[in-house]
Amino acid sequence: MSAQETIRCVLMRGGTSKGLYFHERDLPVPGRKRDALIKRLMGTPDVLQIDGLGGSRPITSKVAIVAPSARADADVDYTFAQVEVDRDGVGYTGNCGNISSGVGPFAIDEGLVPAVEGTTRVRIHNTNTGKLLVADVPVADGKAIVDGDFVLPGVPGSGAEIVLDWSDTIGARTGKLLPTGNSVDTITLEDGRSAEVTVCDAGNPTVWVRAAELSRTGSELSEEINGDTELIATVREIRGKAAVLAGLCTDWREVDQDSPGVPLAGLVAPPEGYHTLNGAQVAETDMDLRVRLLFLNRLHESIAGTGSIGLAAASRVPGSVVASIARNRQEDTLLIGHPSGVTPARVRAVPASEPPFVQFELLGFSRTARRLMDATAYYPHDTLAGF
Repeated sequence: MSAQETIRCVLMRGGTSKGLYFHERDLPVPGRKRDALIKRLMGTPDVLQIDGLGGSRPITSKVAIVAPSARADADVDYTFAQVEVDRDGVGYTGNCGNISSGVGPFAIDEGLVPAVEGTTRVRIHNTNTGKLLVADVPVADGKAIVDGDFVLPGVPGSGAEIVLDWSDTIGARTGKLLPTGNSVDTITLEDGRSAEVTVCDAGNPTVWVRAAELSRTGSELSEEINGDTELIATVREIRGKAAVLAGLCTDWREVDQDSPGVPLAGLVAPPEGYHTLNGAQVAETDMDLRVRLLFLNRLHESIAGTGSIGLAAASRVPGSVVASIARNRQEDTLLIGHPSGVTPARVRAVPASEPPFVQFELLGFSRTARRLMDATAYYPHDTLAGF
């Protein structure tokens, strides 16, 4: 008997994330067997994921599972899996905007969607949320184009621009843009402090709090946040209590188990100059606001794709925490200052007569993606024993 079994996968960078992309037909059906295989392939649980293909960070421990769609309004079904690094878990509670940007190129290159020269539109049904997103992918000679002049902060160089429309993802998990019905809620912490937050569900559920309310500036980088156990605990509590308000879990203390990854939680601050993780200077005039997004209890090195959608939507909600500090220099764009630079999100909103008093005509962003490896992955033959 061979010591190992094999499965085909594609290693891709999607936006500022990286993960394994699978054909659904190659994996076991959803359940414990599939999860066991995915965790073994990624090397989870282990802080380094040294015996697997994961990159030891949440943004490099992700999986996309793609199949032809039976829906008339979609070309492919796409399931996102967030594989935990140091804990024995796989989460399906939300979507990943960056990994989503690789789904269109994957579907085209793998023959799941007919290639149309110039631009191929791929309609993607995300099974995690039940929502539809649309990717316009540059194509030449029947394949997704990789080279281009679009620059994405957090990714070296430039690439072909993939435009994603997320306007159909309002209420992705809760069915409402404002799950609590309020533009601002006050969360009381266990130590007696309180914080004003906005809970917004577009792309994924998110919760936003002013950095100043937590005695932070909004310009902190990885070492300042990841090593700050008090801040991490406070944001986790805010995230947990926001999850309870949004109906995502019943006990805020169990949020990491009951609703891992969502709501995404971010500290927001008005525009101000800062230095990026690479040491580059960002000017106050380059952005509409600063954000430090925490994902799985550590700083996201840039901005999650769904985080940018939630942030852009919240910036147009009258009275929200985000609207109170965002500059909104451009009518159709939110310029988001994050640890790796400034990334635009596209958003156009018009007033509405009923809560939340806003409707969206445009909600999306651009990303790049690149196939890194077409691979045969190996896993020990006893991985699935007992299932």
